[in-house]
Amino acid sequence: MHTPEQSISTTAHADGNEKLDQVAFNTRREAFRKLHQAGCFVMPNPWDVGSARYLQHLGFPALATTSAGFAFSQGLPDSDVALTRSRNLTHIREIAAAVDLPVSADFASAYGRDPHEISDSVTLCVATGVAGLSIEDATGNPSAPLFELSVAVERVQAARQAIDNSGSDVLLTARAECYHVGHPDALNESVRRLQAYAEAGADVLFAPGVKDPEEIKVLVEAIQPKPLNLLVVSNIGLRVEDIAALGVRRISVGGAFALAAWNGFMRAAEILKSEGSFSELANVASYANVNGFLAEDLRVRDYQTQAQGAGA
Repeated sequence: MHTPEQSISTTAHADGNEKLDQVAFNTRREAFRKLHQAGCFVMPNPWDVGSARYLQHLGFPALATTSAGFAFSQGLPDSDVALTRSRNLTHIREIAAAVDLPVSADFASAYGRDPHEISDSVTLCVATGVAGLSIEDATGNPSAPLFELSVAVERVQAARQAIDNSGSDVLLTARAECYHVGHPDALNESVRRLQAYAEAGADVLFAPGVKDPEEIKVLVEAIQPKPLNLLVVSNIGLRVEDIAALGVRRISVGGAFALAAWNGFMRAAEILKSEGSFSELANVASYANVNGFLAEDLRVRDYQTQAQGAGA
């Protein structure tokens, strides 16, 4: 009997498009790696298929999943316990299959502590078709919020080995969660950890929570020549060009877009309940615009599917 995770790890399709999928995923992985070689790009985070399709429509070159955005959409808090590995893998596969862009997976703590568990989880994640994946060093334990550095390094090494063993070219992002967990010396501890993760085989380094331009610059210089991902979830007073000038190679927004949607929904619902007013519906997106976009998008997808079938 197949478990849900076993079914996720196969790319077979009833219509015989297995090889087409693999070729497409390999092409995306190559494109994703090239994006990290020079300049700076924005990799926004959709929380469902509709938002992923729209971000592709806008012309972003790559996307990343958001564990927080997806968890909230499922009525769950953002934690490895609530958002299980199987459920997250299903979502990651869905997003990767929904767009023609490279997709990087927000893979939380990789659902394990020891190297064997990390290897197993990363192998399953690679099989979803992603072009990249990130793992973090937060434990979820308030009394010891970060893995000991030696353990964290072993986890990165295990993820690197699993990717290499898969024969794929998936980019590995290692996250130091020092800012997120309130470490008393977040900058220096982030530098120490990111340098160790780079040595352990991470392709991209990430210290979510840093906002100060000078600290961002320190992180960029500490890990050169490897690229830094910067998370921007609020207005930090910097534009994309300002961040690029600091040497950042990749920018993501985490759950910010999902939270923006929640903000509009919560405010409209609260005003309706407390005041009986529909005033917050005055500036909602046009039904005609959203429905029209999705209808045209579906038409294009159907045409592409038919063309692929004819050429197979």
